[in-house]
Amino acid sequence: MFSDVGPLELVTLAVLAVLLFGPDRLPEIIQNVAGFLRKVREFSESAKQEIRSELGPEFKDFEFEDLNPRTFVRKHVLESDDDGDGLGLDEIRSALDPRAELSQVADAVREAADEARDDAATPERVSLTKEAGTGSPAHAAVDHDAT
Repeated sequence: MFSDVGPLELVTLAVLAVLLFGPDRLPEIIQNVAGFLRKVREFSESAKQEIRSELGPEFKDFEFEDLNPRTFVRKHVLESDDDGDGLGLDEIRSALDPRAELSQVADAVREAADEARDDAATPERVSLTKEAGTGSPAHAAVDHDAT
């Protein structure tokens, strides 16, 4: 509740309290405020106990702090449970992680490169002489009227 109040702000509030209420009435007002806060805390604890007793034994592990949206998200989404029931961030990351697919593609590329390298290392015998019946005629037959 007072986690956002810094030391300078506390000193400012103390000086304002002394100026507004005076040094004579300040202890009495502090006692009244402390008593009021104590009663509010007792009231909230009794309300929590009453709710727990009404919910029954199924909800004995129920924590009121879980009703805070930040705590709920942290507990149920970002952190996976010990038994693996929660939607953990680790499961989401592993499902969306492209590294497995990229490694498969990289392996396929490496295999293709190795095969190409092996084929290039053992070339077929190339004949440098012209064989009869293969090759193109000196002038290709072209029909100039057809084009």
